[in-house]
Amino acid sequence: MTGRVLITGCSSGIGRAACAGLRARGWTVIASARAPEDLDRLRADGFAAVRIDHHDSASIAAGFAEAVDLAGGRIEALFNNAGHGMPGAAEDLPRGALEEVFSSNVFGLHDLTCHAIRHMRAHGGGRIVQHSSVVGFTPLRWRAAYVATKHALEGLTNTMRVELRGTGIHVAILNTGPVTSGFRDRSMAQFDRWIDVDASRHAQFYRTKWRTRREAGRDRFELGPEAVVKKLAHALESRSPRRRYYITTPAYVAAVLTRILPDAAQDWIVSRL
Repeated sequence: MTGRVLITGCSSGIGRAACAGLRARGWTVIASARAPEDLDRLRADGFAAVRIDHHDSASIAAGFAEAVDLAGGRIEALFNNAGHGMPGAAEDLPRGALEEVFSSNVFGLHDLTCHAIRHMRAHGGGRIVQHSSVVGFTPLRWRAAYVATKHALEGLTNTMRVELRGTGIHVAILNTGPVTSGFRDRSMAQFDRWIDVDASRHAQFYRTKWRTRREAGRDRFELGPEAVVKKLAHALESRSPRRRYYITTPAYVAAVLTRILPDAAQDWIVSRL
């Protein structure tokens, strides 16, 4: 199966790789981004592109309608890839920071997904792929906001999948571990914007070990974005798509441990990561 797919968060990294990878497989790709300069680059590379800002419902509605027009009236698939991180201990997160990351990673994504569901139901079916994370089913220290949004996304998606049985719309989740992209740098920009290091009881950690982690670069288990594209293609094209796809070794390991270990043991492991 190939057809017309709308992909969000295409300015760089995984979204950009998904555009190129799916086009090479025969898909008609409609890419989305928020910044005008990113849209210009996508169009220069031959992609149809629309502006979608997850913080703006009007932008989401207009962007989806434009994508449908560019696709000739029918979109068979949606890859919800856009979103951002918000590092920092839970107690250091001001309300505004939490609201912003939920606005992008949950509320805006859900808004767009509902537009897609209505469209796909009217046309007899389709595929929706939600880009979650390994932290969609397990916690990780210093990532409380991001963990919370991915847990929320998984709850929405699991419920949605059950409710959509018999409609011809299949919904899948990608649980990605460390993958090369600009995501880490953009997340740290959010940390610098929102976290008051001087007022935190974790100030010494932020200034020493956290800074070392920021500057460490590539994770030893990190894969390139093509690893995500491979699983995405299966979710979109297979006659028997899975409900969930694990990507990178840490995602597989975490999935096993959350099934077999009691909460206390899981907490002990996570506290040492």
